[in-house]
Amino acid sequence: MGLKEKVKGSQGLKSFVYWLIVPKNQARPRLWVQWFVNPFYHKKGKRSRICRRTRMDVLPWNTFELGSDSTIEDFSTINNGVGAVKIGSRTRIGLGNTLIGPVTIGDDVRLAQNVVLSGLNHNYEDVSQPIHAQGVSTSPIVVEAETWIGANTVVVAGVTIGRHSIVAGGSVVTKDVPPYSVVVGNPARVVKRYNAETKTWERVNQKKLVAV
Repeated sequence: MGLKEKVKGSQGLKSFVYWLIVPKNQARPRLWVQWFVNPFYHKKGKRSRICRRTRMDVLPWNTFELGSDSTIEDFSTINNGVGAVKIGSRTRIGLGNTLIGPVTIGDDVRLAQNVVLSGLNHNYEDVSQPIHAQGVSTSPIVVEAETWIGANTVVVAGVTIGRHSIVAGGSVVTKDVPPYSVVVGNPARVVKRYNAETKTWERVNQKKLVAV
């Protein structure tokens, strides 16, 4: 049995190793992990930039990737504690964004200010325990290439936003968005879609909205 299997097989040893990596009741890893471990586990592309005031709650047991020529702006938070965070090339994560994995973002994506993408939900069913003690469930978020997400948008776990779509500011996206669509509102609904035959963006009427 290897070291990894021994750690996983012993709750006491597992808790001790976790404490070595992350202080109790915290999400951010210890400095020695940030300086000497994460650089060997995670990938940053050429000319990519993580601004100085970004909070990187990035741990070595899940993937973090940032593609070439991409930027994560100040006051954002990146957390891969329960799922991988993968960001493509030429993508900009705007000021004050929060990304909690599992999240995958494609190439040439723009996220405006204060956008939240969270691939986790807190379990709550056992009323004999506090919600924070019941663990979490995860479902991946995928934002496909060339998408624009407006300020103050929330994207919930399990949602895929299709290629070259626009999410209006302040939207709450609770279900999948088809490629080449414009969505708006809480919950977000499709109001326009690109017609490849006419090569125009067409409004979607109310009857079609129900079917989307």
